[in-house]
Amino acid sequence: MNWFKSFFSILLVSVTLSSQGQAVASYDVLIAGGGASGVSAALQAARLGSKVLVVEETSWLGGMLTAAGVSAIDGNHRMPSGIWGEFRAELYAYYGGPKAVETGWVSNTLFEPSVGNRLLKKMVGAEKNIDVWYKSTLLDLKKQAKGWTVAIEQEGKKKTVNASILVDATELGDLLPRAGVAYSIGMDSRYDTKEEFAPEKANSIIQDLTYVAILKDYGADPKRLLKKPQGYDPKEFEHACDVKDPASHSDTPIINCDQMITYGKLPNGKYMINWPKDGNDIYLNIIEMSPKARALELQKAKDHTLRFVYHLQNQLGFKNLGLADDEYDTADKLPFIAYHRESRRAKGLVQLTLPYVQRPYEQELPLYRTGGIVGDYTIDHHHLKNPNAPKIDFVKIRVPSYNVPLGSLIPEKVTDFIVAEKSISVSNIVAGATRLQPVVLGIGQAAGVLAALSAKQGVSPKELSLRQVQQVLLDNHAYLMPFIDVDPKDSLFQAIQRIGATGILKGRGVPYKWANQTWFYPEHRISEVDLIDGMRSYYPAADKVAGSGADVTAGFFAALLLQVDPTLDKDKIWSVIAAKENQVLTRAQVAVVLDDILKPFERPVDFTGQFITTKN
Repeated sequence: MNWFKSFFSILLVSVTLSSQGQAVASYDVLIAGGGASGVSAALQAARLGSKVLVVEETSWLGGMLTAAGVSAIDGNHRMPSGIWGEFRAELYAYYGGPKAVETGWVSNTLFEPSVGNRLLKKMVGAEKNIDVWYKSTLLDLKKQAKGWTVAIEQEGKKKTVNASILVDATELGDLLPRAGVAYSIGMDSRYDTKEEFAPEKANSIIQDLTYVAILKDYGADPKRLLKKPQGYDPKEFEHACDVKDPASHSDTPIINCDQMITYGKLPNGKYMINWPKDGNDIYLNIIEMSPKARALELQKAKDHTLRFVYHLQNQLGFKNLGLADDEYDTADKLPFIAYHRESRRAKGLVQLTLPYVQRPYEQELPLYRTGGIVGDYTIDHHHLKNPNAPKIDFVKIRVPSYNVPLGSLIPEKVTDFIVAEKSISVSNIVAGATRLQPVVLGIGQAAGVLAALSAKQGVSPKELSLRQVQQVLLDNHAYLMPFIDVDPKDSLFQAIQRIGATGILKGRGVPYKWANQTWFYPEHRISEVDLIDGMRSYYPAADKVAGSGADVTAGFFAALLLQVDPTLDKDKIWSVIAAKENQVLTRAQVAVVLDDILKPFERPVDFTGQFITTKN
């Protein structure tokens, strides 16, 4: 009987019984939504030892990357942070290298949605700690003293799950109202966010959504031509071939239908149709609707896309292109879900607004210290299909690359809950950048770390050590700071990222076309006064050192270190500096020594980036 008792004890670890006698599974982390952030959150949490359940409504993984058909990556080409870089490496291996996925001009990385789904399932399948329930719907959730009890319908069967941490990775932030998380929808008032480009009054207007189409080159096959859809009007798509870049600010259209169609050219003779100007964007705000009402509205988006495909075939001459028959097994061959550019946005511990993106080092709160997700794509909003949308010239909103504060993933008041996907705490304007695929993958990875550490330590995410969370992200090849000139494979990467996250050595942000930049300049020199200024907030004693505009030498640096901490071992300082007294040091050398000797990154900060004072 001993073996039976032992087996039964083990079973009780993962399964308990509800008051009605129903089996209740227990997980460390439950993730609602197997989209971009849901997959990355699951991978990261599982790799940190958490037992993870992903609840996904479709039969695919990847969300907007795959199930919605947006398989052209926007941004972060030079910042392959964490799981985004891992997924890209899988694509390179499958297709045969970087050049094999540079098929369309909108992106450096394009792929077939079905391939993306298979690769993500392969990555998830390699982790023994992840369960995925496909074709499942979250019915109800109840907050417990610690954790959550969640009711789920899986392919017609109702089940109950207990979870220590709940992650909302749904496309529209559907768990926020159920969990009691405060949120907003639509445009903010400029007086609330201090964003000069925002309208005076807040409104509920969101970005256009798109039902993407994946087309395939069938050659001269008339069977692939669509019948004329009901309501088709060629005037609706009159300017679809205008490929003028909005950033040019020119009034002269550039008509090139071939360039328009190759915008989202995918490998193997396929084309992603996700075209904003007189294309298949449509304005629908379905966020607060019931599932039934949403489906009715989304049929309008599908019909609109089918009219555009008919237009491409019959008016623009692309009779060789038809809806791909080997991507989606839907009746209309359209994706499983729509591409939603906006969702509910939670009220988090902090909110990322435009001033913090444009001038991160000049704000009241040093939120840049708290980052764990990076992005470089510009502020990109789609509002062409709603005549009531305020006329905002988003092209004029110039930003450098940026990082996202981890506090934007944590609700202000609800515990044991993490926000992911497009529902993090950012302003409406900034959401036009944080909605893009690599950023959302990064959001998921950060959510996975927060969830796993919270479950392991038995605390709510807001109680975690922020620096511990960041170090785990670094250990998993993620960026804290958006420095494009220090590769994760570089042996100095972690030290430079940590010192960058203190602000002692700052990066230089540059708005640059559609791939903004921040440079650390590791090989550049640093002046004495700049180094003293950077160290002042961490080490007030640095003010006692007289600095000039001269470059920092090894001798000056050693003296400065001893000034801020006289207890340091002088011999160790010189062994780490490893330079002659008069030798001028680079920023990389200074960062490595600071990280090794003073370890400023280890000084605790809260989720607003301010120092935590410990009581004796």
